[in-house]
Parts: sequence; C-alpha cells; structure tokens
Amino acid sequence: MEAYANALLIAIPLFLILILIEIGYGYWKKKQTYTLLDTVSSISSGMTNILKDTLGLGMVLISYPVLQSFLGVSPIQADWWVWLLAFVFVDFAGYWNHRLSHKINIFWNQHMIHHSSEHFNLACALRQSISNLIGYFPLLLLPAALIGIPYELIAILAPIHLFAQFWYHTEHIGRLGWLEYVIVTPSQHRVHHAINEVYIDKNLGQVFSIWDRIFGTFQEELDADPPQYGVLKQVATWNPFTINFIHFWQILKDAWHTKSWLDKGRIWFMPTGWRPADVKTAFPIKGIEDVYNFKRYEVSGSSVFKGYALFQLIGVALILLLSLAVVGVATQAVLFTLGGYVALSICSYSLFMDQWFASVYTEFTRLLLGVFLLLFAYNTQLIPEFFVSWFWVLLCYFAVSLLVLIYVTFLDSKPTLSL
Repeated sequence: MEAYANALLIAIPLFLILILIEIGYGYWKKKQTYTLLDTVSSISSGMTNILKDTLGLGMVLISYPVLQSFLGVSPIQADWWVWLLAFVFVDFAGYWNHRLSHKINIFWNQHMIHHSSEHFNLACALRQSISNLIGYFPLLLLPAALIGIPYELIAILAPIHLFAQFWYHTEHIGRLGWLEYVIVTPSQHRVHHAINEVYIDKNLGQVFSIWDRIFGTFQEELDADPPQYGVLKQVATWNPFTINFIHFWQILKDAWHTKSWLDKGRIWFMPTGWRPADVKTAFPIKGIEDVYNFKRYEVSGSSVFKGYALFQLIGVALILLLSLAVVGVATQAVLFTLGGYVALSICSYSLFMDQWFASVYTEFTRLLLGVFLLLFAYNTQLIPEFFVSWFWVLLCYFAVSLLVLIYVTFLDSKPTLSL
C-alpha cells in the first residue's frame, strides 16, 4: 500500500500538469475540449478510485501467486525478455478484461464511469471505477502463470501499464502513421469512446493495437463520421458515486420487476443493455437517438458557483495527497477516517454541482465536520506531524469554503440553490 501511495504522489501531480497543458493548448488553438464542471467530476472520479485502491477495498477471487502455486509452476528468472513478455501478457489480459466489461451487463457497470464524460480529454482518463469490488483479473493472466512469469514483475508492470493508457485521451493528436499498426493511439481511442453506431465496442486494446486487429474489434477513425462522446443512456450527473452504480441499480430494478425467474438470474450476465421483454414494455428507457444532435449534460450557474466547485476539488485533492503522504505512518483508523472524509466531500460537492435540493445542507455539514476533525486531530495529536504542518492551510480552506458557500446560497446574483 505504501509503495502504491508513493507512486501516486508522483503520478497525480504529473497528470494534473499534463491536463493544465492540454487546457492551455486548447485555448491557444481555439479548440477547447474541457468544461469546468465535467473536469471537476472527472478528476474527482479518479480520486475515488485512488481511495478504493489505497485502502484496499474489495476482494480478489484468486490472486496471481495463489494461481501460480495452484498450477505448481515455478517462477522463471527475470531476464529482460521476461519483462517484455510479462508486459505483453498484461496487455493481452487487459484486452479481454476490457472486452468483457463492454459485452457483459454486470461488468459494464464497473467500466461505464470511464465512458460517462461527454467530452474527450486527458481528464476523462481519470474516470476510473470504484464498483469493481470483486477482482478477477488474475484469472486472465493464466498464460503468464503457466509460463512462470514472476509475480513481482506483474506487480510492477500492472500500474505502469495503467498509467501508459493516460496519454491517448486527447483530441489534439491526429493519426500517427505506422504507429497506428503497433500501439493504441489517440485516433483509435477516440473511436473507442465514441457512441456513433459504427464505433460502438471497437478498439478495446489498451497499449498494443494488434489484439483488435487479430480478434476483429478494430475500427479506424472516419473523417466523415466524427466521434461523439458519452454513453447512450446519459448519466446526467457529476456525482462519481452515482455514475459508478447507476447501471447496477438499473439491472437490480429490472431483475426485481421482471416476472420471469429465468430473467431475474440471467440479466446480470446477458449482453450489455439487455432487458427482459416484460420490463422493457412496462418501464421503457429512452436513450440518445441522434448522437450528432443531443443535449449534453450541463448545469447553469454563476462564475462564483463554478469557482466554488473548483476550489472544493483543489482543497479535497490536497487532503487526499496529504493522506497518501502519511500512508505507512498513520494508523489504519486515521487513514480510513481521512479516506471517509474525502469520499464524503466528493459526494457532497458533486451533488452541489448537480444542484441537488439538499446539497447545501450536506456541504455545510461536511465543512463543519472537517473543521471539527481538524481541530480534534490537532489537539489530540492523532495525525502525523507532517500533516499538522498544513494545519493553517486546511483551516483557511474550510473557512473560505464556508464563506463562499454562504455567498452562493444567500447573496449570489445568479442563485442556484437556496435553503
């Protein structure tokens, strides 16, 4: 956990810098692919995923070492070619994991968050799942286990493989010539994120594009058919927790309402989007019919309202980074308290971004709770000294947040919410 947290302390600032560079480049080229609230939601989604992984939430059906032990295979020596082979195996498993996530109803729930943004940019790459609470990925690494690829190599290469998928989430890079035949490129991944009929469930590769060409899921980006982004059943929210479980909730409701006991069981493992016939008739769901002319989700609000949302992202991201910095030093109780507060904050301020009627109350409550926890931890010395050195910065964050929240609620010339 500590090694993963330390890696994130390097990766997160790097990702944020690259996002800022892309935003600046978009302004320069007069082709801006970002909107503020969508970007806040995307980065917040990434923060929830970091929380889940850092705190070790979820379970794995079978770990890679157990799988290798069960097969009775001894690890081979980690020569340079073994590292290369291990990376290929991780990418091969990633392709099939990605394909399952697109093709099977319940597995789509854990992946839909990544496709939920109706814009395509580096920030949307951070929309990662927290609903994948039961892990099965090691099973897809069976070929690697049979050959004897050491677990240590898989453990090192897996996060590198994930981070290597960040760069191609952009509209600012065109086709890359001969590289299009070797690796996944921005052009190919634009196709993957698109909801145009010709592009649905295409280009499932993660680093190497050869798997799509071998298994028939490759589709070139067409100039005559520019990609349109999002999901066909719009999520219409900025809340990453809602997005993470919205498809699961729909499946659960359909399983409850259908009169067929067979359908109650098989709906979970049918192709993505499948619904029992009686439920489709009784509870129709309208999706996007014209992908070229649909209204993208947006919330109106003053510049102060949007500035408040951005300030919350910055403040809560700081708390998350400080929490990662004390992994290995702080107790489990402290880490879970910090993690719980970050999760509560993201849920609350994203509901405020959605202008949910009760979100003013949740925001006041969680900000006051934050002040209480900060003062309590400072006085009782429950958190490491490194964290305490940021005491005044955090106190200012809470104070400014409360003042701006009062202004937005009571004094803003373009009120969005009221008590």
